[in-house]
Parts: sequence; C-alpha cells; structure tokens
Amino acid sequence: MSDITEQNDRPEPNEELVKVFDTEQESEAMVVRGLLEANGIPSVIENLDAPQDVLPGVGGVIVLVRKEQAEDAALLIKESRSDSPDDEAVSEEPA
Repeated sequence: MSDITEQNDRPEPNEELVKVFDTEQESEAMVVRGLLEANGIPSVIENLDAPQDVLPGVGGVIVLVRKEQAEDAALLIKESRSDSPDDEAVSEEPA
C-alpha cells in the first residue's frame, strides 16, 4: 500500500513543474532529489541531453518540483549548499 501512496506524492504529468536545480552531473541531481524528497518535497529529474553528434557538450540534468513547492525547495537546496564545507577549508593533513 505504501507504493500507492508514494506514487500519489509524485507530480502528475500535466501539473505545472518548476526547475529548482540544474547540473551537468546526473549523480548531483539525484542527491538533490533525495534531499528534497527526504524533506517531503516530491521531485522529478529530467535529462536535457542533446544529440552529441549535432550539439557536442550541450545537455545536462534538471530537478523539477511543483510550482507551489518551488520556493521551499530552492531554500532547502541553498541551505544545504551553505552547510557544505568549502573545498579550501578541508585539510588533507592528518588530525
């Protein structure tokens, strides 16, 4: 029965969805999707790959959410990125 509930939480195909995140890496989009869904915001990942023989290097992945949840999703993504340590702040020296 939980599968039915999870399916009902997903955005409907005809719902208006808004882009809240884009990246070139599918793995990064999947992490963002997990973050959103762990916080009760259903999301969809859409691949924007273009034919590489026509448009090399063009494409990417976007994360979409319902329009009414877009502001909360964007804030959540922003907060999670600001909580991440900067690459320069991470020391490779043993503690």
